[in-house]
Amino acid sequence: MAVHVIREARRCLQCKKPLCRLKGCPIQTNIPEMIRLFLSGKSDEAAAMLFANNPLSIVCSLVCDHEKQCEGNCVQGKKGSAVQISSIEHYISNAFLDKLILKREPGKGEKVAIVGSGPAGLTVAVILAQRGYDITIFERKDQIGGMLRYGIPDFRLPKTILERYQKKLRQLGIHIRPNTTVGGALRLDDFFNDGYAAIFIGSGTWRARRLGVPGESLGNVHYTIDYLQNPDAYELGDRVAVIGAGNAAMDAARTALRHGSRFVTVYSREATVAASPRELDYTLADGASVEYGMDVQKIADEGPVFIRRTFDEEGKVTSESAPVLIPADSTIIAVSQRPKDKLVSTTTGLSVNDRGLLAVDENGQTTREGIFSGGDVVTGPWNVVQAVKSAKRVADNIAAYLDRIAWQE
Repeated sequence: MAVHVIREARRCLQCKKPLCRLKGCPIQTNIPEMIRLFLSGKSDEAAAMLFANNPLSIVCSLVCDHEKQCEGNCVQGKKGSAVQISSIEHYISNAFLDKLILKREPGKGEKVAIVGSGPAGLTVAVILAQRGYDITIFERKDQIGGMLRYGIPDFRLPKTILERYQKKLRQLGIHIRPNTTVGGALRLDDFFNDGYAAIFIGSGTWRARRLGVPGESLGNVHYTIDYLQNPDAYELGDRVAVIGAGNAAMDAARTALRHGSRFVTVYSREATVAASPRELDYTLADGASVEYGMDVQKIADEGPVFIRRTFDEEGKVTSESAPVLIPADSTIIAVSQRPKDKLVSTTTGLSVNDRGLLAVDENGQTTREGIFSGGDVVTGPWNVVQAVKSAKRVADNIAAYLDRIAWQE
């Protein structure tokens, strides 16, 4: 592994205008500098730089869509193979995470509550803790990570990484309250009453979107967001139909195969899939198949019923078949998620848009003063690096808000 990473690092051209960073990386990771430090024997400095720019660097090195982002914009890839930037970043971040010393500024004496420990919540918690704020994370499940733990399969993101990450949170003095649903016994107003100066909502999108067809309540029909949280609880049978074509659908298909299902098919309504090329390749390599132009009409006890659609070169539908039943022991629906509404329904002053997502201004502040938000609960399901990007901006704005109210006092 080390020899491969060093060889790849030596292929970097150290471009004066590194497109891998400037065009490819949503969070502007300084890839050339990372590689320069690594090759000069300063891997600890490289790891510290990566963490400072992206507290979830080790996670992004595994789950980002590198082919579209950093590696997809590598100059080396124009005439040959791109530098395997993800492998280099993962090697550095993984090797040095445990010994990274995270410094904390002198305490400011102000409390901030973080609702949700997904990518956005973790990022805000780390940044503000390092700046001296007293942070408490409220997580409704028993372990931190949000979608990182309960939405991404272990074969893509080992959960041991999150356990190591939790130690870093403890080192920063961050308090974690697991199994705590905000909007139940505790409400956001309780936080203000107990002295929290600001709140960040990073509660994610945990409610499955319906297909809106008959049969979704049948006993052999499941939603991906539920299935991936604990696949061991399900007995899917040999034949599994996965309806949807994004990365989550591919995760569900690959997970079903790993849990004993023999014939797994992903059904896309369009002529293409929304999943990244890499995830599609791995899904096919694992033994799943993909059917295109399959528009589901209903789900029967025997399996889903589709209309087959054909397309012209411009992607327009040219013909549709009569409804056809495709036998399946289980059907998994993977057509995105939306936020749960418990927080909004138990808090006055919070507004949502027509998609049920929290409404925020350019600073990430909601329609209730002192309450900020970011990540999927604001944007809808996206990806880890975009959640980190928005969370960094919101963390800066929370700190500015706290400085402003402190000065006014």
